[in-house]
Amino acid sequence: MQPSSRMKLLTLCLSAAVFLAWVSVPVTVQSQEVAVGQATATVLAALVVTSIQDLNFGDILQGVPSSADIDVVAEAADFSVVGSGGSEVALYLQLPEYLWNTTNTDRMQIAFASTDCDIDANVGTAATKVAPVTVDPYNLPATTLHAVSNILHVYLAGSVYPAVDQAVGAYSADIVLTAAYTGN
Repeated sequence: MQPSSRMKLLTLCLSAAVFLAWVSVPVTVQSQEVAVGQATATVLAALVVTSIQDLNFGDILQGVPSSADIDVVAEAADFSVVGSGGSEVALYLQLPEYLWNTTNTDRMQIAFASTDCDIDANVGTAATKVAPVTVDPYNLPATTLHAVSNILHVYLAGSVYPAVDQAVGAYSADIVLTAAYTGN
């Protein structure tokens, strides 16, 4: 064979070897697409619950039931809830069954009627409520904080029933309002 023929044959063999090596390797077809999303969150202002006014029955007599008026500032309890305006909050009142004297030796019954609580999502007082909703203090509805003032008020009245031999002195008990964002 002539050198040019050998060269042609060698080139042909080398080309065939490269082709066969290329054909035997699996070819993968690749396609790629990209999408970009975001993670978002909004941090709400911490809720602040404050007792503005205690439920005050004033001076009472032995054996004579007495009630506090929900529309009298000096009598009705007033709680404020401040947070992120327009957000809904769940409310819960923990109400006492008795008031206790300062020495914890005598107690007086306290009761709350289904109309003894008002919720007002506006700035005001017990006497100047803007748009109160009367609710059962044992079953408070979720309520939206005022969108501009970021506040709502919970007003509470009740009645006490002193015994005819009720020990003389001051009586008290805790009323606890709990508020939490609902996420709505």
